[in-house]
Amino acid sequence: MGILAIASFAGFTLLVAGIAWYATRSTNEKSADGYYLGGRSLGAITIAGSLLLTNLSAEQIVGLNGQAFTEGVLVMAWETLAAIAMIVTAIFLLPKYMRGGITTIPQFIENRFDHQTKAILSVLFLIAYGIVLLPTILYSGSLAFSTMFDLPNMLGLSQNATIWVCVWSIGIIGSIYAIFGGLKAVAVSDLINAVGLLIGGLLIPVFGLMAIGNGSVSQGLDILWKSNPEKFIAAGGVDASVPFGTIFTGMMLAQIYYWGTNQSILQRVFGAKSLKEGQKGMILAAFVKFLIPVIVVLPGIIAWHLFGEDLDYADLAYPRLVKTVLPAAFIGFFAAVLFGAVLSSFNSLLNSSATLFGFDLYKQYFKKGSSELQTVKAGKSFGMLLALVSMCIAPFIVYAPDGLFSYIQVMLGSLSVPIFAVVLVGIYTKKVPALGAKLVLTFGVLIYLFSQFVLSPYYVDYALVEAGSEGITDPKALSIIKAEAYPHFLHVMGILFVFNVLVLLIIGKLAPRDTPYVPMTTEEIDITPWKYALLVGALITALVLSTYLIF
Repeated sequence: MGILAIASFAGFTLLVAGIAWYATRSTNEKSADGYYLGGRSLGAITIAGSLLLTNLSAEQIVGLNGQAFTEGVLVMAWETLAAIAMIVTAIFLLPKYMRGGITTIPQFIENRFDHQTKAILSVLFLIAYGIVLLPTILYSGSLAFSTMFDLPNMLGLSQNATIWVCVWSIGIIGSIYAIFGGLKAVAVSDLINAVGLLIGGLLIPVFGLMAIGNGSVSQGLDILWKSNPEKFIAAGGVDASVPFGTIFTGMMLAQIYYWGTNQSILQRVFGAKSLKEGQKGMILAAFVKFLIPVIVVLPGIIAWHLFGEDLDYADLAYPRLVKTVLPAAFIGFFAAVLFGAVLSSFNSLLNSSATLFGFDLYKQYFKKGSSELQTVKAGKSFGMLLALVSMCIAPFIVYAPDGLFSYIQVMLGSLSVPIFAVVLVGIYTKKVPALGAKLVLTFGVLIYLFSQFVLSPYYVDYALVEAGSEGITDPKALSIIKAEAYPHFLHVMGILFVFNVLVLLIIGKLAPRDTPYVPMTTEEIDITPWKYALLVGALITALVLSTYLIF
């Protein structure tokens, strides 16, 4: 990067930090509501921006475009169906959460079941954050910066050493944002970076299509469509990363789990000044989410057209495309907004980790009766520890099989199925006891892991041996044989979700609670719902379904 690019990068980054500081200078960060929930003062637009940036980061942009490079538009299901999941959360789940004035999902689980169940859930969330999500965010961001801006040559280091430097640089800066700024600082910086990322993210496909169409976007799109028809089929085959049938099984479960029970996502909405603002923010984010495939899918297909088989591996598609088509004048700005996106996801997870540890573990098991200030300090300390762990793990993500994005989804499946089952049954039943929730949260995770890492490899290896004995060597045929040897992990999620719900309901019949659960009601915020939520949500859902009809 030249001097101008470096200056624009530093200038925009410092501008965001300055605005975030100015917006939060009057918030009491020493109180739990102030640090964890931004003083319950967030409006719809701030919530929408924070939701999008918490979700949309380098692992999403790099990983999903890498899958689109290989498979095409069918991977848009991860984005478009998310819009429906957000609508479901805003209309059906959010009112039930916010009426109880809860701060964390584990807090709801404690109210519904008991504190031991809450502790199990908190630990599962923290394991997911520390071992899967935080390291992949750091690694993917580092990979993007290293490739896009040729940092190994700039720094005079090897690729591996550059990844280590980037991981620790991003990790330290993100920790400062999250640990010392609290939720409001995170949310305000998210809003600014969300606008920048949407602008910068849209520039990449525009310049990419111009490169294909000799300066014309429309001509480039026409060439791309006609030259790569196989990349514009939304219905994935049996050997695709997202077979079409999975949309109706585990895909929607994974989406509703993420948007409806994930603490790092919902914490943004729990900071709303009212239920109405929370619903409006989530539904606005759902509409933008419907448009996000232009940023996280289309560039991957453009990269396929431009580079074909020249890339060493698919996750390099997006960084190489940016480096190739983006004019030098925009590099510093795009580096800054991408840096902001990486920081957003990283510090959002850290802030949520501090919340989970402080509220759900520290006050219960480490120091009962601790003050709000002590709880906040303990949460910050744990957040720093988790940041260090994730920074140590992140550089080794390079060895993950099957691509970055697929790795994240497969690993998180172990948590999403049992957690969503427990939350859903907890909301809509009154007599299912804590025993059922504890069994599902422990054995549900173990059953999924056994299914994916013991049974699946066994059956796949057996099928390939059989294929070899029959003389089958065609790569496409072998790919289909592997896919048919064992159910796709999203189908497994769907099957296990039904199994977990049945276990909970059966235990509820055989050993019900002594007294039916009575939901709490808060007086802290206005819980009047947004009267247009259902109408606007239905319109956005219709847009999503129309996309599948088009493709």
